Amino acid sequence: MTARIGILTVSDRASRGEYEDRGGPAILDYLNAVVATPWDPVSKVVPDDQSVIEQSMIDLCDHEKCCLIVVTGGTGPAARDVTPEATEAVCHKMMPGFGEQMRAVSLTKVATAILSRQTAGIRRSEANCALIVNLPGSPKAIAECLDAVFAAIPYCIDLIGGPFLETNPEHIVAFRPKK
Repeated sequence: MTARIGILTVSDRASRGEYEDRGGPAILDYLNAVVATPWDPVSKVVPDDQSVIEQSMIDLCDHEKCCLIVVTGGTGPAARDVTPEATEAVCHKMMPGFGEQMRAVSLTKVATAILSRQTAGIRRSEANCALIVNLPGSPKAIAECLDAVFAAIPYCIDLIGGPFLETNPEHIVAFRPKK
């Protein structure tokens, strides 16, 4: 069975077609380079509206059966930046280590990384379980943040009952405990 991975771009302007979505394609490019297991992307672009973001995450997990949902945008301090709040609302278990690691790596590159509120969490439903990871909106920051945490993502998906994801070892070696 082919794994399904959700790619969710949160942007008022991109959702209205006023701005080219660069975050979603950056995530797709990254995953194409890193994930060695066959997988299908399920992409959406939505406005910075908490209820719309929540419903999109629920749909990607519960109906589209994505094991991983990677979200870009809406993690800053501005009033319309509500992606972390939406993630917390739909998740049953938060995984703060993802955000901590992404910020730690980002702070070595740019002082304003402290303003980013990346996070991650696990959504469980009767139909499926998914890891949801929030990233900044910048394509460069997307790759830096995913590089910081992706080695742990396949094992996390194992632990929540998802499909076995293999990585391209030339880019990222997935961590799995030795048996």
